[in-house]
Amino acid sequence: MKFENEIVKTARRVQAIAQAGLHYAENEFDRQRYEELRELSVQLAAAATDCEINKIRNLFTNETGFQTPKVDIRSVVMKENKILLARERSDGGFSIPGGFADINYSPSEVAVKEVREETGLEVRVSRVLAVIDTDRHNFPPLEYHFYKIVLLCELTGGELSDSHETTDAGFYDFDNLPELSEKRNTRQLFDLIRKQLATSMTYYD
Repeated sequence: MKFENEIVKTARRVQAIAQAGLHYAENEFDRQRYEELRELSVQLAAAATDCEINKIRNLFTNETGFQTPKVDIRSVVMKENKILLARERSDGGFSIPGGFADINYSPSEVAVKEVREETGLEVRVSRVLAVIDTDRHNFPPLEYHFYKIVLLCELTGGELSDSHETTDAGFYDFDNLPELSEKRNTRQLFDLIRKQLATSMTYYD
């Protein structure tokens, strides 16, 4: 997996350079070269992952301008020393509620909204537990480079329920976690969260 991760990281970097080049290119000849470079990044990423090449191409070509890492917000909700998880309909694995940061929403607002939408529960944000880079915490090869903001939330109300994205929401012991949706959260991330719950410091990496 380490080798595949390095290939995907290289492909993402090549794609980012090509995208920036397309944004700033001043003549058609340069644009053609950057288009070719971006297509090579698509082929490289597809070769290192299980994704179809057209899916990779759509992901790599649906944005313009200077590319930056995606921001993913994850909401840690605890009850009786157990953590809230929901089963993802997309892959059957469990994850901490969360998702992409939304335009015009603060990180705290995203955290509250995602918990409500994915589990039916109401929360308020207490503090930041961690800000991590998915290239550093044993995540599988991902099409995008992500920064994850992990927020500790206090349970305030609501009732557990399914959503169009998730099922089987509930609280789970750290020592007996269900099968995880590893592209969203890894066991290494849970180890970090467990450690951070015992400290008042925020982890950055």
